[in-house]
Amino acid sequence: MAGVDSTTAAVHSILRLVRDVGRTSGAGFSGEFKKDCTDLSRRVTLLSHLLEEIRDFKGDVKVLNSSNWVSELTIGIQAAKKLLLIAGNFDRNVSPDEAAMKIEFQFHSVTLNLEKALASLPYDQFDISEEVQEQVDLVRGQQRRARERYNKPLNSTSDVDLQPAETAIDINHQEAETKVETASKDNLLNGFNQTETVYQLQTSKTSPLLDENKKMDAPMIPADFLCPISLELMRDPVIVSTGQTYERSYIQRWIDCGNTTCPKTQQKLQNITLTPNYVLRSLITQWCINNNMEQPNSLSNRRLKRSDGSFRDVTEDIEAIEKLIQNLSSQSIEDRRSALTEIRSLSKRSTDNRILLAEAGAIPILVGLLTSEDIVTQENAVTSILNLSIYENNKGLIMLANVVPSIVHLLRVGTTETRENAAATLFSLSLANENKILIGASGAIPELVNLLENGTNRGKKDAATALFNLCIYQGNKGRAVRAGIIPVLLKMLTDTSGCMVDESLTILSILASHQEAKTAIVKASTIPLLIDLTRAGPPRNKENATSILLSLCKRDKDNLDCISRLGAVIPLMELTKNGSERAKRKAKSLLEHLQRFQQA
Repeated sequence: MAGVDSTTAAVHSILRLVRDVGRTSGAGFSGEFKKDCTDLSRRVTLLSHLLEEIRDFKGDVKVLNSSNWVSELTIGIQAAKKLLLIAGNFDRNVSPDEAAMKIEFQFHSVTLNLEKALASLPYDQFDISEEVQEQVDLVRGQQRRARERYNKPLNSTSDVDLQPAETAIDINHQEAETKVETASKDNLLNGFNQTETVYQLQTSKTSPLLDENKKMDAPMIPADFLCPISLELMRDPVIVSTGQTYERSYIQRWIDCGNTTCPKTQQKLQNITLTPNYVLRSLITQWCINNNMEQPNSLSNRRLKRSDGSFRDVTEDIEAIEKLIQNLSSQSIEDRRSALTEIRSLSKRSTDNRILLAEAGAIPILVGLLTSEDIVTQENAVTSILNLSIYENNKGLIMLANVVPSIVHLLRVGTTETRENAAATLFSLSLANENKILIGASGAIPELVNLLENGTNRGKKDAATALFNLCIYQGNKGRAVRAGIIPVLLKMLTDTSGCMVDESLTILSILASHQEAKTAIVKASTIPLLIDLTRAGPPRNKENATSILLSLCKRDKDNLDCISRLGAVIPLMELTKNGSERAKRKAKSLLEHLQRFQQA
């Protein structure tokens, strides 16, 4: 008990540190590192609710000592507090340049240490509320982006245990080439247990020493190359009527939100024309080449970079695409339909086309057309956005255009094809972890559950694919359960056609550790069926059924007693010998729980 008492005291100590950081930020920051200090203090302060729930935890006290997360988090927040005191009022005019470089490196180190500490925390064992879990996931996403901004990746895959990609849901939507280019089903949707990893942290095999040298040698980006809104290196600079230059996606979002002034000068915009700043784009590209930095995009001076490093002239392609985009705003519905049909076709054909369409500003206009009263326009617009989203760099531009509310609306009222491709679009966008949070909070999950229950076979598979990916994020599991997903999945398990058993088991395997889902699964008397599935069927179904049983039986004596009485031991023993690697691991763990239960 002494160890537990000391750990509880440590949690109180961490809480005091977090509040100290909050008081430090309340005094305000100034100087060169004002923004860095403000961002870091905000991320630390957001952890107070998490620590309060851990402090009030009433479950198994052994969990408090289950890992070294307490010491890691304590060290991380102590370092953050110390750094804020040093950097909060830093003035380069009275301090040497070496001191500024050291502080910048310390910001990276503190961010990395906090990110690792949060990754090691056993969230599922503390019964953290959904609201707090969402806050923690937000902080982890902010930590990752801050670490990337300081140009230092995590350098070891050992921090997170990623399981083999053995379970997957098929991706089946309308565009054949889109289906191929999105990915094979074994690449995109990994059926690992979410208790082993909820949030995949980006990793790198680069050595720490090389990363540190790279950081210290990284050149300062010229201020004129940074967007005044995002403060990031511009990839598509455009000029507004006041003569100021912005990144296209950010100024377009500013205008779409109803603003009529220039963000930098506050002058009224005489028009909303965005003129490409080709001179600045060329300068940025050349600067990136000279400084051996990754270029913002592969398009330079109307030349598109090939995979072999050479360039091809795309002037004619750009002119044709710009003409098509102009026709999207035509007064003639036939002209709009014709242009949209061609854009849909172009976006399906190649990655180059997806780059050029996005560069020409097609995305905000296509998003606007999703709310058209013309159903043909709706179908072509959502399918074009789906195709464009395959190119990774376009995902952020699509989300910045505020696409999600319109996609959710189409899921509710669209035609069969529109609903299917809307679901597939949400899946594609949700491949970026931060988008899982935004999409989950948008009201999309109930509409996807409805499509899963009432759609065509293709629609059901598209909905299952999107729901699987969204529910990897812990905060979306409760939303899915409250939307009624459990009865729908259990009905699919007993469907005589058996066409959705694989998808149903895969989604259940990531939901089963959620308390509401666990209660619903057990209440529906599903355990006997799951045991039967461990005896017969495809290997993938056996391993998912075993994974679900393991989640249901952890720390649950009644469920352990139930599977013991129903004869689960024999098929589990068989899986430890002849199952897949994942099935062996799950079966062995479940048998160990059974053995401890019987001994007790």
